[in-house]
Parts: sequence; structure tokens; C-alpha cells
Amino acid sequence: MWQLIVFMIGFGFTCVGGVSIIGYLNFLPVGMNLTDFFLFIYKRPESYLLPLGLLMLTFAMYKNPFQS
Repeated sequence: MWQLIVFMIGFGFTCVGGVSIIGYLNFLPVGMNLTDFFLFIYKRPESYLLPLGLLMLTFAMYKNPFQS
């Protein structure tokens, strides 16, 4: 049961992180180059939710529920 909870939290983190990074892509047409964009993303805390959520999803999917 705990794997389902970890999976759902990881899915939420992945959605929030992915949507925020996609939203920040709107800065590129305004005149920000890729180097500035990646430095900006690096400083934003919500962009770290994408890899954290992916790790949680992977952990919840590949953990054997019958192993004690």
C-alpha cells in the first residue's frame, strides 16, 4: 500500500516539475538564451521536483512488494 502512496506523490512531483519547466520555456522567445535559461532553471526550487518525482516513481515501480 505504501508503494501506491509513494507512486502518487512521485507522480505529483513529476507533474509539478514538468509543468513549471514547460512554463519557463516561455522565456526563450523573449530573448533569453539557453545558457541563461538553464542557469535560471538551476536556481528554481520547483524544477528539482521533476527528477525527484522520477526517482520516486522508479523506486515505487521496481520495489518488490512481496520482499520483506
